[in-house]
Amino acid sequence: MTDSTDGRKDQAGAAAWSPAGLAAKAIGAFSKAAKRYRMEWWILVAGLIIIGTIVFMTIFPGIFTKFSPVDQNAGPQMVAPSAAHLMGTDNLGRDIWARVVYGSQTILGVAIAASLLSAAIGIPLGLISGFAGNWADKVLSLIMDSIYSFPGLILAIAFAAMLGPGVINITMAVSVVYIPTYFRLVRGQTLQIKEEPYVEASRAIGAKKKTILGRYIFPNVIATVVVVFSLNIADSIMTEAALSYIGLGLPAGIPDWGMDLSMGKKFLPSGMWWMITFPGMMIMTLALGFTMLGEGLAEILNPRLQEY
Repeated sequence: MTDSTDGRKDQAGAAAWSPAGLAAKAIGAFSKAAKRYRMEWWILVAGLIIIGTIVFMTIFPGIFTKFSPVDQNAGPQMVAPSAAHLMGTDNLGRDIWARVVYGSQTILGVAIAASLLSAAIGIPLGLISGFAGNWADKVLSLIMDSIYSFPGLILAIAFAAMLGPGVINITMAVSVVYIPTYFRLVRGQTLQIKEEPYVEASRAIGAKKKTILGRYIFPNVIATVVVVFSLNIADSIMTEAALSYIGLGLPAGIPDWGMDLSMGKKFLPSGMWWMITFPGMMIMTLALGFTMLGEGLAEILNPRLQEY
């Protein structure tokens, strides 16, 4: 009797871990989340689909186009969209679809790297400022408020002009803009959380400051940081494109959507609409994907995000 029971359990376990069982579990979890979160869930899913598609295009560009983004012999100059060139060609005979595909690597890489750098600086400073208080809090808050008072794009332009063109330089210029965002958010939550009873109890039993920050405070701000990180990437995409558009972004040999916008604008009065339309649509679509992801996460992970 025992052997037969164990056999049935083993069969049930094997079925649960089979492809069909895993697919059934995934569909069930998806349906449950859709019923619980409703519209917010579908906004999140739509954002993930947009981002996932562009990320796949970024990783495997050869699947999407046979042309090189710098090949000036891809076709005749300024040809309208056709079967041979899905988005037409530019004034140098380069395939615009190829430049859109390979340009996704540039704008996505810069935006994510800049957001990671901003978070890596802003989060620790926010934790230290909120937890330490006194003069350290005042000095850090004054510095961050001074940076935050500048319009973001103007500040990015100033740093980009000072550092010069290049992937690393533009990443640094964009990241400076968003450090105060993480700092202010994390500092505000740290000030609130450090007064909680469980934090006071950890102090009473002699826990070290780094233990309190790492084990009790930081885990409670991470959900909000994830939301802000998604929205930060969306904003970084727009900032990077703006810097490239005005000529303060990347060298000419690197495909970039903002640069293509800048090159195509002078041909728009002549009716060459495709040179500016498609790069602009891609910037808008990618930024929209991360915005939808952030908005969905804001409602699902932390509905009270707007209070901070």
